Amino acid sequence: MTSYALGLDYGSDSVRALLVDAHTGAEVATNVVYYPRWKKGLYCVPAKDQFRQHPLDYLESLEAVVRGLWAKAPAGAATQVVGISFDTTGSTPVAVDAEGVALALKPEFADNPNAMFVLWKDHTAIREAQEITAAANKAPVNYLKYEGGIYSSEWFWAKALHVLREDAAVRAATYYWVEHCDWMSAVLTDTTHPTRLRMGRCATGHKVMWHESWGGYPPNEFFVGIDPLLDGLRDRLPKETFASDQAVGPLTAAWADKLGLPTGIPVGFSAFDCHMGAVAANVKPGVLTKIMGTSTCDITVASYADIGEKCIRGICGQVDGSVMPGMVGLEAGQSAFGDLYAWFRNVLMWPAINVLQQSTAVDDTTKATLIQDLEDNTLRMLGDAASKIPAGETGITALDWVNGRRTPDADQTLSMAITGLKMGSQAPHIFRALVEATAFGARAIIERFKSEGVAIDSVVVIGGISKKSDFVMQVCADVWNCPIDVLESEQSCALGAAIFAATVGGVYPDVASAQKAMASPVCKTYQPDAANAKIYASLYQKYQQLGAFVSGNASGDAS
Repeated sequence: MTSYALGLDYGSDSVRALLVDAHTGAEVATNVVYYPRWKKGLYCVPAKDQFRQHPLDYLESLEAVVRGLWAKAPAGAATQVVGISFDTTGSTPVAVDAEGVALALKPEFADNPNAMFVLWKDHTAIREAQEITAAANKAPVNYLKYEGGIYSSEWFWAKALHVLREDAAVRAATYYWVEHCDWMSAVLTDTTHPTRLRMGRCATGHKVMWHESWGGYPPNEFFVGIDPLLDGLRDRLPKETFASDQAVGPLTAAWADKLGLPTGIPVGFSAFDCHMGAVAANVKPGVLTKIMGTSTCDITVASYADIGEKCIRGICGQVDGSVMPGMVGLEAGQSAFGDLYAWFRNVLMWPAINVLQQSTAVDDTTKATLIQDLEDNTLRMLGDAASKIPAGETGITALDWVNGRRTPDADQTLSMAITGLKMGSQAPHIFRALVEATAFGARAIIERFKSEGVAIDSVVVIGGISKKSDFVMQVCADVWNCPIDVLESEQSCALGAAIFAATVGGVYPDVASAQKAMASPVCKTYQPDAANAKIYASLYQKYQQLGAFVSGNASGDAS
């Protein structure tokens, strides 16, 4: 009988469900549902870098996406699902009460953004992140040495402290905080209560400062020294963590009924989207897997012998078992990639949209159609025009830090910059410079890994951008001066989750065996152009110089 694995991928805007034949790796059916409150822009204040998501968006969308999946899957497929696994964005934590209930699910907090999930790209906690970094640098043991040495405002403790400082009501009701990925598995297995909650290795190791060498988390006095509001929080978190090849527990009858699934099938420990996406990409030592979307996440793995005692500077952590059990997972990434392109598109579209909306010459239906055409076609047309401009001819240099810098060396206070604009600089010239900036930012990450002794011999990319733009991918190949493989799967992160689901479901004895049958093949390879690579080697120096100027780094190194 056919066995199916169900992978669920929670992105920034939507949740994706992917049903995979666990024996052949065939992607049998997929479905996507957008978060309704998030789509309306509720609870977010972009001007203040505040991005929050309501837990009901996650729960309601889960029911809708899985129920909708069965309409697209073969008849009876739901009864043959052997396991479920999740991936989510991160760090995206939420405050919960002493009963394990996410605060925004309680009537008194239903419309309070501070009681909701603090999305990965929320940068309201910059000051708190700086304080955590400063405290770690002064401590007898640097508790950030396995997280790149710098704590980010995108991460767990900074966000928790910021909310605790800002909101007395939330502070009084909070027992502790839970990452989105861990919460999803707990909800489906009825283990949200603090006495039953178990947490995955991925989120805890990369964002929550967990490490086996100090018995879980840094000592309570470390956190109290930063702010007494953190007193006792680390003691309430589970000390033991688990890799994603393990099961949290069985699917409850209540959730089985909601999702149309068999009661009791195993639910795996969840992880971040990029980590599971890397598994779908056959991640291995020497290969950097780059998930390219609104932002990027860069993942590679290394053996214990290769890592040894190294502490890699300026990345988002090195964690035993966070990607593949038995190997050290290493994470880096850019805070904006596709978001930078979308920002430029929105700037260009603003006058046209506002003129259309105020016009009396066309009806509302026509206005909506024209606006949708602008949104759908602006970036494509920019890319077509920019691709015709030879490398090095725009005279424009830009930075990709429109949402701060994630790595190398996290600093969310930084802003993007652009130089070299002249009267002849048209939209395609600027767009090409922005694409080059994102490629340069990625190159800085590759060079940091190499300089720290981590081998990067080739790059595999997944995510929407890798399939949508030949222009962007070719620029990346030229800037990085290496071949780039693009995966065939349109849902690589969900596929990675399905690989873990097949493992916890008992179809395979380990993740490596599941990978051999289920991982995505390569559909296209981009080769670098030698002449352009030489030009970009010079332009990259200008990128570094501009970055040094903006960041105040006198060494001349943008990273």
